[in-house]
Amino acid sequence: MPLPKLYIPGPVDIAPETYAAMAEPIIGHRGPDFEKLYAAIQPNLKKIAGTEHNIFISTSSAWGVMEAAIKNLVQSKVLNLCCGAFSDKWYSVAKACGKQAEKIQAEWGQPIDPETVRAKLQEGGFDTVTLVHNETSTGVMNPLKEIAAIVKSFPDTLLVVDTVSSFSAVPTPMDELGIDVLLAGVQKALALPPGITIFGVSPAALKRAETTPDRGYYLDFLEFAKADKKNNTPTTPAIALLYALKHKVNAIAQEGLENRYARHTKLNKMLIAWANKHGLKSIAPPSAQSQTLLCIDNKDNRIDVPAFIKALKNKHNILINGGYGKIKGTTFRISNMGNETETTINHLTQCLDDIIKDFI
Repeated sequence: MPLPKLYIPGPVDIAPETYAAMAEPIIGHRGPDFEKLYAAIQPNLKKIAGTEHNIFISTSSAWGVMEAAIKNLVQSKVLNLCCGAFSDKWYSVAKACGKQAEKIQAEWGQPIDPETVRAKLQEGGFDTVTLVHNETSTGVMNPLKEIAAIVKSFPDTLLVVDTVSSFSAVPTPMDELGIDVLLAGVQKALALPPGITIFGVSPAALKRAETTPDRGYYLDFLEFAKADKKNNTPTTPAIALLYALKHKVNAIAQEGLENRYARHTKLNKMLIAWANKHGLKSIAPPSAQSQTLLCIDNKDNRIDVPAFIKALKNKHNILINGGYGKIKGTTFRISNMGNETETTINHLTQCLDDIIKDFI
């Protein structure tokens, strides 16, 4: 039997065309062929990110760049906006890096309240704020525009945003919103194999990094900026994944960003309609519903989640996810991000219907 079709919140299914792009011949990464590849990626990648500045490419998971943002930017104290497993962990990472850190803790399933951010920053002492835009553990999409506007009203406070499961699926205009570091691992909304992270860094963030001690080397923002001027990376890149990235950003340009945004919204509504039909609800409020996945509330243990997931896999060779972190088992998550279409989501919901009748 083939491997199951993935509807988990990352990694998601990879298109055959993407795999084909990865089969291009390996080239030397310190020569003109690689420089052409790097440069060819930039125009469409910058359009997706909404920035006029080049996007850096790190051979790491998103956590590499999330930690790097702490090491490169935090000189006094960082405010971590926490509302789920990944945003909560950013606070732990900041402490592990030896930085002064405080957090705003929202209940899992609820978004960050922008006014609590304003109130906390008014206490003073913060030079950096971290935000997970789309909290994959809970299916909550935080109010990026409103939070960015508040952070930007505090001079010399930099905003770092994780867009791993929202980049290219919803607008994340870096320059317009004044985001200082915009980062995304590629295995979720971009629908690429894991292994690289793309990230934009504002001039203000690069200037801050110049005076931040102990940045390290591998993920030093200044090293990325220096290499970028030569259309290159500071260390050995994952060349096959860059071929895949080039293919993907070109495919997104062909689809059109507005069409891509609308597709994700429509598919997410299809999942919500399926859940509502069975009396199930997202743990996220409608105003903060992710557009790339659905996290379904099972706190009443109405459904035996492990058995449900196993039955779906065994009968239909489809894999969904049984929650994450402290809400594992009391939720389950279904993804609609990346390459999914009305046809694939219709097939998914039909298979879900076939299985769930035995569980509710």
